[in-house]
Formats: sequence, C-alpha cells, structure tokens
Amino acid sequence: MGGRHTGQDDERPPLAGLLSGADLRAAVARGDVTTVMVCVPDMMGRLKGKRLAAQGFLDRIADGHNVSEVCAYVLATNVGMDPLDGFDLTGWDRGFQDLGMVADLDTLRVLPHMPGVALVHCDAVQPDGTVLEVAPRRMLRTQLDRLAELGFEVRVGLENEFVLCDGQEPVARHNLDYALDHPPALEDFLRNLEDALPEAGVPVEATKTEGAAGQVEITFPYGPALRACDDYTVYKQTVRHQAGRRGLTATFMAAPFTGVGSGLHLHLSLWQDDAPVFAASSGEELPETLRHSIAGLLSALPHLAPLYAPNPNSYKRYATAHSFAPQFLNWGFDNRGCAVRVTGHGDGTHLEIRLPGADANPYLAVAASLAAIVHGLTEKLTPPDPCRGDAYADREAPRVRRDLAEALAYFDGDDLATSALGAEVVRHYAVAAEAETAEHRRQVTDVERERGFDRA
Repeated sequence: MGGRHTGQDDERPPLAGLLSGADLRAAVARGDVTTVMVCVPDMMGRLKGKRLAAQGFLDRIADGHNVSEVCAYVLATNVGMDPLDGFDLTGWDRGFQDLGMVADLDTLRVLPHMPGVALVHCDAVQPDGTVLEVAPRRMLRTQLDRLAELGFEVRVGLENEFVLCDGQEPVARHNLDYALDHPPALEDFLRNLEDALPEAGVPVEATKTEGAAGQVEITFPYGPALRACDDYTVYKQTVRHQAGRRGLTATFMAAPFTGVGSGLHLHLSLWQDDAPVFAASSGEELPETLRHSIAGLLSALPHLAPLYAPNPNSYKRYATAHSFAPQFLNWGFDNRGCAVRVTGHGDGTHLEIRLPGADANPYLAVAASLAAIVHGLTEKLTPPDPCRGDAYADREAPRVRRDLAEALAYFDGDDLATSALGAEVVRHYAVAAEAETAEHRRQVTDVERERGFDRA
C-alpha cells in the first residue's frame, strides 16, 4: 500500500487517509509518496488534473505558487470532453487559456489502491488569481457562506446508487435489495471497496445491494458539506478503479436501463452553536427553520434542475411511478416517494432531498439545495401540507420537470435562479444544458430504429 518499507521501517504503520503537509513531506522524504495528483472537480463532478512529481509539488506550495495549470475547457465542456462554443469563460475566440490550480491542503490524502500516489483537491482560479464563480467547489462555498451569514452551519451525508456491470450486463441477475449473499464477483468487489475507501480517508456508514439487478448503494456519514463532496469525488474514482481492475464497469447514469433509476440522495441539516436546528420533538410539529427550508426547496429547486439533473437521461429516472424516484414536488414524513423527505428522530431529524440522480455533480446538487433553503429562510416561506399517502398520486403537487429542455426553460435567465446563483453561473450552466439538449436531439437512437426502421 504505497510504502517501500525495509528494516526498522517495517514497524511504521502504512500511510492511510488524510495527510498534513508535514506528513506529506516526511512521506516524500522516505520515498513513500512519489506522485501527487492535483485535481479540479469538473462540471460533471469528475476529478481532472495532472500527476506531479511529489518533490516538485512541495516546492511549489512552499513558494506560494499555484501548483499547476489546467486548460479552462475542463470547466467548459461536456461529458465527452469536447471543446464547446458559447461559454463566456473560454472558447476558440480566447484560445482556451489556462486557469491556475490552488491546492486545498486540507484535502491531502493518500490512495492506498494507487501505491506511491497522493491526491489533493484544488480550486481553479483566473490567471490573475481571482476566484472562478462557475467552478463547482466555489459555487458550493458561495452557498455555505450565504448560510453562514444567516448564522447556520451545514452538515451533509450523501447516499449514492450505481449499477455494477460485466460488459453491458449487471453482475447480478435479480433484485438483491438488502441481501447479504451476493454473487462472487459482486461480493469480491464490495469487500475490496469497503477496505479501500476508509484507507483513502473516505468513511463509509453502510453498504448494501439495491432493488435493481447489480445495483449498489453506499451511504456516507454526516459531516461538513465541502468535505462530504470532496470525499464523494474520491469515492467515485475509487469505485471505477476497483471495478476496472476486475474487468467490470460501474455506471453512475441516472437511468442506466429502462425502468432502473440510480439516485444521489442528499441528507442535510442546519446547525447553530453546535446544535441541530432541525431537531424535532415527537409528533409532526416542525421547527420554523425546518418549515422554511422545506418550502424553499419545493419553491426553488424546480428552477435549478440543470444543477442536479444535468443530462437528458437524468429525467428518465423520474418517468416511472413507484420507482422511489420522485415524480412530484412534494414532501412528507418518512415517505420515500416524495421529493423531500423529513426523516430521523429528535436531534437526528433532517431532510433527505431525493431529486438528484447518480449522474449529479455533488457540489452542484448540494449548492442548489442550499440556495433553495436560503430562499425559503429569507422569504420566510410556508410549505404546503405534507403528502400523507401515495406520493405518486399527489396530483395537487407540481410535476417534476419532464426533460432537460423544460428544465432549461425555467433556469436560463430565470429571476429566482439568477438571484440564488448569479447571472454568470446561470448562463454558464445553461450553455452546458443547451449543448446536451442539442446533441441528443440530433442523435438517432436504437429505440427509434427498433420502432420505425421497417415500419415508418
């Protein structure tokens, strides 16, 4: 696991998890770490960057320099990493200039599944050092700052589903929800993932198989919001690494197969003076702050959908009733069919936001949710009555957006979205949504050929 220990060094425990700067310097001096991956989360939440010689990385941070540069198109592209027109940040008219990478040393960690390698998250900045408002980490920080001004700290626990496949087929044939006996390939993958994540500084609360064939759910414990999202990006990279080593593929599509949906559920609460402000006594009488937050989520999230449902495929997850993905913008007590679920007990009472799919960028999904909560708190909004029955039969609640084009129409230039995020951010992510919509409109699909090839 990364170290090359001999002699008396054999008594030293192997490197694992988060590192301080002093830890890294010592590890580099010993030869335990030879490479540092410097990473910027891109618009999809994937880690993009470079592998630097470890000593060179240390020299750069000691001099106070940016640790490296990254082409601006990393934050102005699509899932295929194609350079796109239309962004104010960059384009062919600006030559796709470089952005600086400022290392967040609080995120330094080793990756035991990649011997000799450390990883650090970076913030992308303009060449003159000014912040980049459209960068996902910056967008989340902006919303955390807004809530801090209102006197609140945010804690987040993420819960993600993905489907593990061998080729194009799931590794398991049946519904293994809550099962504790798994096919050998799936059992081996889960065991190694459960070992690798804590060693990479990513604590795991629970692992389980889910309701679709080959579907896995990983739940992470509560913690500071930015740390939760940083850990999540390392988690996704580790999942893909562990799957690839076994000749498997993990898909984080929101709807990888017809009738199958994978989510990224956000468990979220606000704290003040180290105490949870959503804490509720027995019964259904909710604290005022929690009521305003629910109302803000239901009011604002329909205007922010491209941040938590960024792809045309994202909306197919909402298409099937009784799929545990919401179809209506409603809320309820411990109701998994609702868009917003009040769950937990006493001091543990919190919100579960079930709209984001597995394809969502966690920074953007959490930022959108926090922006919506700020809207509810500042406007002192009141939520509708909770859904007390079948959430899929709640015809009085507004419908979740049906597709990305509809979501874009309520996002681009929208007053609420602009007030919550800023015009620069809204336009940037509108361009990305427009590009995705245009690409899918021009593509001929297998379904179209199957239904019309010899019958149209």
